[in-house]
Amino acid sequence: MARVRTVHPIEAESYRILRASVDTTHLPPLTRDVAERIVHTTADPEWVGDLVTTEEHLSAGRAALVARRPLVVDVAMVRAGITTFDSICRLPESATDGLTRSAAGIRRAAEEAADGAVWVIGNAPTALYELLRLCATGAVRPALVVGLPVGFVGAAESKAALRASGLPQLSNRSAKGGAAVAAAAVNALLYGNPLEDGDPST
Repeated sequence: MARVRTVHPIEAESYRILRASVDTTHLPPLTRDVAERIVHTTADPEWVGDLVTTEEHLSAGRAALVARRPLVVDVAMVRAGITTFDSICRLPESATDGLTRSAAGIRRAAEEAADGAVWVIGNAPTALYELLRLCATGAVRPALVVGLPVGFVGAAESKAALRASGLPQLSNRSAKGGAAVAAAAVNALLYGNPLEDGDPST
């Protein structure tokens, strides 16, 4: 079950407005939760058509979180956005071995969370590429990869590589993304939807 939390009336009203403006009824439950929370976070309805995932993959990630498997994030901003679940972030103070800081942090985190973790990339495409490299070698076996890096250089390409990898994943087709979006996706898996099943706008 989704974690119980107090929903502020402003958040509930925001979701009602969202559902009056954007049709998400065609989406299966977990996909709908993720898409709506990202739209709620960004005020950008284009995310509904941009996201790529499956219910099976999201269910595996949610089950890992319920089982308190490790949650690994690439940057502190993603960690800050996930306030009710401790996460691993091993971003070094400087780049090492020719890697970006984000990629180096992923390599370090892999030593702690090789099996069954949820991995969340919300900043650098290089971090996602490094995670994919580690998975290809068998060093990391994730329950779910949330791959939502942002930028004009390599972001869309790294997400395409994630989709081609066959790993359980959540990604999007475009170059947009970021820490807030990545955190929103995880929060959707943790909390579900703030609107009750009986809400007339559902």
